[in-house]
Amino acid sequence: MKVLLASLVCASSLFAHFQTVMTDKTVIEQGGNTKVSIQYEFTHPFEQNLMNMEKPKEAGVFMDGKKTSFLGSFQAVEKNKLTTWKSEYTIKEPGVYQFYVDPVPYFEPAEEKFIRHQTKTIVDAFGSGEGWDKPIGLKAEIIPLSRPYSLYAGNLFSAQVLYKGKPVPNAEVEVEFYNTKGLKAPNEMYVTQVYKADKNGVFHVALPLEGWWGFAALMDDDEKIKKDGKSYPVELGAVLWLKTEAMK
Repeated sequence: MKVLLASLVCASSLFAHFQTVMTDKTVIEQGGNTKVSIQYEFTHPFEQNLMNMEKPKEAGVFMDGKKTSFLGSFQAVEKNKLTTWKSEYTIKEPGVYQFYVDPVPYFEPAEEKFIRHQTKTIVDAFGSGEGWDKPIGLKAEIIPLSRPYSLYAGNLFSAQVLYKGKPVPNAEVEVEFYNTKGLKAPNEMYVTQVYKADKNGVFHVALPLEGWWGFAALMDDDEKIKKDGKSYPVELGAVLWLKTEAMK
């Protein structure tokens, strides 16, 4: 029984991995500071349990139809003796900036698979308001149907899940709050919320608190990765982060 209980606890704690991309601001106004600081973690957001993150294989910003990499500016940040990453980007013109990361796939031995979460967040500069609903070309991607950088706590958020540019019918979407408030869930079932998309890959989620929210649509990739002579499946995640604000 002890072995069984230990296994169950282990499986539960491994349930919801999230790659993060979070910025120090989501809207840049005229006359404001145009330097955006970006934080990248691999974590369990509600429980605030970090995992080690290797330097990503690709990261940058998508704006006006093209990607610009700034992976060379990445700096490692040690947090709880684990590696996270940070970078900065200075915005010079109006537009909608989608900051993204494609991490090195993480091997999860307990599940015998690799985890690769292609993740993004969206920032508006100088009231552009154009392009926040445009795909940036990630293999797996969540496309907002609600403007993602101007949501109040309590708003309903809608989005669509894509894989290779096409909607994913009935996609399962995990949702977690980046819990820096020390909130306690009533039980483990409340840590990760789970939603089902419709036949067009569209889902809707109400966001009750101010702060950062992560959405992860997980799917089996059509590629496998070899490790020690064996091929393992890849859990491909389309991940989006957005920040809600309190109405005061």
